[in-house]
Amino acid sequence: MPSPARESFFPRWTPVAGGVIGPEERLPWGQTLVVGLQHVFAMFGATVLVPILMGFDPNTSVFFSGIGTLLFFVIVGGRVPSYLGSSFAFVAVTLAATGYAGKGPNPNIGVALGGIIAAGALYAVIGLIVMATGYRWIERLMPPVVTGSVVAVIGLNLAPVAVRAISGSGFDTAIGLATVLATGAVAVYAPGLLRRVPILLGGIIGYLLYLVLANGMGMGPVINFAPLREAAWIGFPHFSRPVFRWDVALLFAPAALVLVAENLGHVKAVGAMTGQSLDRYLGRAFVGDGLACMVAASGGGTGVTTYAENIGVMAVTRIYSTLIFVVAAVAAIVMGMSPKFGALVGTIPGPVLGGLSVVLFGLIAATGGRIWVQNRVDFSNSRNLVTAAVTLTIGAGDLVIKMGGFSVGGIGTATFGAIILYQLLREPAERHDALATADSGVDLEAARPAGVH
Repeated sequence: MPSPARESFFPRWTPVAGGVIGPEERLPWGQTLVVGLQHVFAMFGATVLVPILMGFDPNTSVFFSGIGTLLFFVIVGGRVPSYLGSSFAFVAVTLAATGYAGKGPNPNIGVALGGIIAAGALYAVIGLIVMATGYRWIERLMPPVVTGSVVAVIGLNLAPVAVRAISGSGFDTAIGLATVLATGAVAVYAPGLLRRVPILLGGIIGYLLYLVLANGMGMGPVINFAPLREAAWIGFPHFSRPVFRWDVALLFAPAALVLVAENLGHVKAVGAMTGQSLDRYLGRAFVGDGLACMVAASGGGTGVTTYAENIGVMAVTRIYSTLIFVVAAVAAIVMGMSPKFGALVGTIPGPVLGGLSVVLFGLIAATGGRIWVQNRVDFSNSRNLVTAAVTLTIGAGDLVIKMGGFSVGGIGTATFGAIILYQLLREPAERHDALATADSGVDLEAARPAGVH
């Protein structure tokens, strides 16, 4: 009997002229280039905003987002369409670990980079375990009520940062709120693909409004364009060295769990959209994302994650070819090697960034609720209700637990607390089910309807 054909590491992309383009298919090269550049447009706003909030170099972060995307592409064998952009999971812990004041370069960036590398290493190890054992244990350890609570906590924990950014003066508040309104209007009313990039377009509108009112009418501090004029067009980004500390590594560890839940959801979403299950590549996707975080942080970039913005673009265009992300990654690397681009980003006014932060951090918090709704989490179940309630309060209140020389911030405390609390709070009926399972060998938990915990 002939042995089954062995799958090649990379697919042989089949040329297709139109219609739905699958991950292992490709458009003509000219169209592939155009669609790839469109994905750069989609990831740009958030990927640039994250490093600014943490005091990182935007050029370096964009450069390493391209490097990370290429690394991810290779590790998954070109079979999972994803762009890896800057992750918001690291913002709060970076601010806590470095004491960053919010303006200019972060003087303690090395400490944050060491923490990101530690989280990336844990993430990659989880990926290796998934490759060996499957991913079902993740769903048991972090069911939707837990993942939704943890994601919501990230947004709520960061909310004070956004509010402070637009509270410096009446002018700052007006510009920040105008940016919020512009971003919302783009998300709701803009035509076609423009609706998929509200952060970018909202930021541009806020920037132009600030330019008119401040530089043109003298109502606020003017934007200084001198650094932009003096910056070179081509040059390497600014690289930084990581500094490793065990207490910071512990502080950053929960971010790995957030990235696992995020990546799991994204891979499953793409699989559902394409009609081709990508579950067998989940372990490799985790390893690829984890290594990309480590590589980025080794040179001064932010931690990275698969981007929902780009998944949204794929949903609209119905083009899932993985080759378009090679084009996007190369374009990002080129952008990262332009000091002129970095200088332009540096002219963005603080109130505009604050307005964008209000929207983005709010969206992160709302995404937690979306996870609950999509998975039909039953909040009449006391176990779910108490887990979510305690997690949200601890995270939003930023409860810090100190253990000797170590300390765990609000997001870390909420993450570990949600996981542990959910496992401890088994109601009497559930305990009875567990005993019955042990006696009969039947997995009653697996037989429950999806989303009920």
